[in-house]
Amino acid sequence: MKLGRMNHLGYAVPDMDDAIAHYRDVMGASVVTEPFDMPEQGVRVCFVHTPGEQGTEGTQVELLSPLDENSPVAGFIAKNPLGGQHHVCFEAPDIAEARAYFEGIGKRILGPTRIGAHGTPIFFVHPKDMMGMLTEIMETPKEAH
Repeated sequence: MKLGRMNHLGYAVPDMDDAIAHYRDVMGASVVTEPFDMPEQGVRVCFVHTPGEQGTEGTQVELLSPLDENSPVAGFIAKNPLGGQHHVCFEAPDIAEARAYFEGIGKRILGPTRIGAHGTPIFFVHPKDMMGMLTEIMETPKEAH
């Protein structure tokens, strides 16, 4: 399987409004999406772009805050009260092929393939199988083809 480009970094944050203000005011990022809830995953999400060179778009950052105490991100925040890097996301052209590949080499997949915040299929690979980093594999957005 050929790994696609890194799509985004996911950061768990205890307060979405404070995180947006930090990325906008301190880091010069532009907000890409208004924050939105993903109740099926227990998170509130906002995508921001860091500024790139000479006015180009930089790296996309996914901000995640827990919707309630049952959210998987709530556990992360409990261990990291200031928040922190939660996951890294790479693109793959075919999510089923990517999942079969990772399963075939013995990597542990966390849960079913589901629709992620970008509206495309995703799955997560256990951090213990990915050099300590929770890794999201995301089907390449159709507009990227």
